[in-house]
Amino acid sequence: MCIIFVIIYFMPRPQYNRIVHEPPLFSDFKPIGVRGHDLEQIILTLDEFEAFRLADQLGLSHALAADEMEISRSTFSRLIEKARKKIADFIIQGRLLTIEGGTIHFRINIIQCKDCGHMVKINFEQRITECPACHSKKIINLAGGFGHGKCCI
Repeated sequence: MCIIFVIIYFMPRPQYNRIVHEPPLFSDFKPIGVRGHDLEQIILTLDEFEAFRLADQLGLSHALAADEMEISRSTFSRLIEKARKKIADFIIQGRLLTIEGGTIHFRINIIQCKDCGHMVKINFEQRITECPACHSKKIINLAGGFGHGKCCI
């Protein structure tokens, strides 16, 4: 007698890029008075960050926020729940919160001058090689700090 086992392998659905309006100005947060390397790290992905921004800072409904990110409402609801749990753990447990990663594209970019601190919001088609305020060449591409830039057109 022969017994045949059939293994069904389900591949996960592909994760499409979620839209994030602009890169965050800061990417690491920690309690005051504690060295960062002594803290357990929590990673908040860029799409979770955007869900939190849209729902809790701007007060958008899940449906409107999902449209803004070009995802389904149910996907948005899962993202915001994950983001809120991580942010609560950061505040209550005193962890190191780092914003990074995720399958995203930015709508706009922010360029910051290292000399005067001036910030400029630009489209990805625009190129800035110097600060419009002080003409310094020392500028930071904030989207580039997250591994994005030319891809986010």
